[in-house]
Amino acid sequence: MQSLLPARCPVCRAERLADFGLFDGKGYWRCDACGARGMNPGHYPDAATERAEYDRHENAVDDPGYRRFLDRLASPLLARLAPGARGLDYGCGPGPALAAMLREAGHAVALFDPFYAPDPTPLADSYDFITCTEVAEHFHRPAEEFDRLGAMLRPGGWLAVMTCFQTDDARFGGWHYRKDPTHVVFYRAETFATLAAARGWFCEVPCKDVALLRVPGP
Repeated sequence: MQSLLPARCPVCRAERLADFGLFDGKGYWRCDACGARGMNPGHYPDAATERAEYDRHENAVDDPGYRRFLDRLASPLLARLAPGARGLDYGCGPGPALAAMLREAGHAVALFDPFYAPDPTPLADSYDFITCTEVAEHFHRPAEEFDRLGAMLRPGGWLAVMTCFQTDDARFGGWHYRKDPTHVVFYRAETFATLAAARGWFCEVPCKDVALLRVPGP
């Protein structure tokens, strides 16, 4: 059975949600304000299902292919950071390769992941940058997550997000990214522009699937 639509868009909080359809027995919504698509909350996976899926991933810190994948975010971010910046890899996973790459470039990087690095201490600190790679699609409450991440950034700080942009509604049902049971929300470039504008941030999309969001400051 299709679960109820959320009252507001979980990404931008707009009240312009519409039913997007039923795929593999799960209901989905679309937001006409920010362009996001997502799963109805009644179909969200529980923590055990999420952990079991994440444990299947094999992302080694020294895997050259994985590093090339992460470089799509790392290169444009590094080009914008001052020397010796301090950052947080939010949702680092069991193999924090991106943190290793940024440390090798001379930056300090703290780690947080609700399953693999659950110590909340880093969440009480402030940072010049926060990375969020292949994580935002798992957010059950995206608007709240982006508020929390923005609050941890120092003036002029960067929030660097990598997630596979959703661009083709006609192919949504068979899209491999949707079929991951832990992926519950899907973004477009316009989605990041919308959530940035709502918070007074700047937004850049240096390449597909990467958004760089900057809070005001020097």
